[in-house]
Amino acid sequence: MEVKIGVQHAPREIVLESGQSAEEVERAVADALAGKAQLLSLNDDKGRKVLVPADRIAYVEIGEPAQRRVGFGAL
Repeated sequence: MEVKIGVQHAPREIVLESGQSAEEVERAVADALAGKAQLLSLNDDKGRKVLVPADRIAYVEIGEPAQRRVGFGAL
């Protein structure tokens, strides 16, 4: 699923495809914003870990699960 993270004082947002469920991502964001964790930590589909300081999070957008697109049709 696609996750977009807006970071304060940064001109671009962080966009990643995560294999985690929407509930797992939401729980990680809630824990970071509640002060239970100093960093928001998410894993992407390529095995990389993305860390964002909790006090710098502007917004988090959790998208729909990605569906595989097959063929040469217009997107």
